[in-house]
Amino acid sequence: MKEIILVRFGDLVLKGKNKPTFINQVKKLLRSKLDGFSVNFEYQHDRIFIHINSEDKEEILKQLRFVSGVQSYSFVYRVEKDLEKIAEKAIEIIPNEIPLPTTFKVETKRADKRFPMTSTEVSQKVAGMVLPKISGLKVDVRNPEHILNIEIRNDGAFIYIGKISGLGGFPIGIGGRALLMLSGGIDSPVAAYLMMKQGVEIELFHFESTPLTPLESVQKVIDISKKLAPYMTRNKIKLHLVPFTKIHEEILKYVSDPYIITIMRRMMYRLAERYALTHDIQALVNGESVGQVASQTLDSINVVENVTNIPILRPVVTYDKNDIIKLSKMLETYDVSIRPFNDCCSIYVPRRPVTHPKVEYALEEETKLNVEKLMEEALENIQTLMINKNTDFEIALYGFEVKDAIEAYRGDKK
Repeated sequence: MKEIILVRFGDLVLKGKNKPTFINQVKKLLRSKLDGFSVNFEYQHDRIFIHINSEDKEEILKQLRFVSGVQSYSFVYRVEKDLEKIAEKAIEIIPNEIPLPTTFKVETKRADKRFPMTSTEVSQKVAGMVLPKISGLKVDVRNPEHILNIEIRNDGAFIYIGKISGLGGFPIGIGGRALLMLSGGIDSPVAAYLMMKQGVEIELFHFESTPLTPLESVQKVIDISKKLAPYMTRNKIKLHLVPFTKIHEEILKYVSDPYIITIMRRMMYRLAERYALTHDIQALVNGESVGQVASQTLDSINVVENVTNIPILRPVVTYDKNDIIKLSKMLETYDVSIRPFNDCCSIYVPRRPVTHPKVEYALEEETKLNVEKLMEEALENIQTLMINKNTDFEIALYGFEVKDAIEAYRGDKK
């Protein structure tokens, strides 16, 4: 019966004097993710043992997938530090853990240096005791299909086969807070995931432009948010819906066609920075990838971010589109993102958008707008939702203003 999960920290153990801070945050995340389960934690300096009820194991494994800072984990078996007991347990678990026939090798780590045998001696002895007892098992020390791991520690011997990869990276919350500019597309949810994996808490900032864009585009970002929420500390994520309709209309009415997207994005960056600076958020994040579309040439990126001073992080900036799609499918956001409902950046695209804009031309176009007034109005009317994976809020009725639909929502807004 599998009742112990061994959790490893990976690169966190290399953090020197800061290591306790990082590891304590992983512990906090694990306690949060497994709240409600009957578990006990056993902490050691370089790893965590989680004692579980076997009937909860599948649900617990699902939760561990969302804990950043965890390099890998394994189901382990604890026995006495006795070769007979170790071999007996190995003979019991191997037929249940790996398909036969197969090849294997034994690897031993002797953390308890008082144990009278070396690691190599333990491996050789255990392999010799196991092989005659299991039909179809052969030793291959160079390229084995499976590895039987043995750890000799002060409080016993631990046996396990294989490792389950964790998120890796750093525990979320250790790297500060950032505001992600969330579209309804494929790239920005992946950017959010990559930042959370590196320990950064994310809030989501979406520019909604109904009725110029369909209500379903707002539903898309709500559903994407539900997929991202489990990676956060308390399984909740803030989604800020920014009313962009008035700005959108003014840009379409007054700005020269080639510069519509450039000015639109400059306004978005201004709004995101203003919000971040007034809410103790240290950076902006987006899903831009160099050259992927006209607005993501280096010239365009330079002109757009010219309106900001806050750091702008682009986790997927060099990613191939296929790599981004692969990650989005892993996140389960891909099928949501490809729903055929445009956001304000992908609707009313100019026939010939400028690919090499100039700052001076952008400034000239913006003289046609009352930039400050438009920004103040949008910021004053931001609607914030607290989203978790079970949020059942749906915008389904045509003709309803998004604001009215949100005000009718009775979910958790704390």
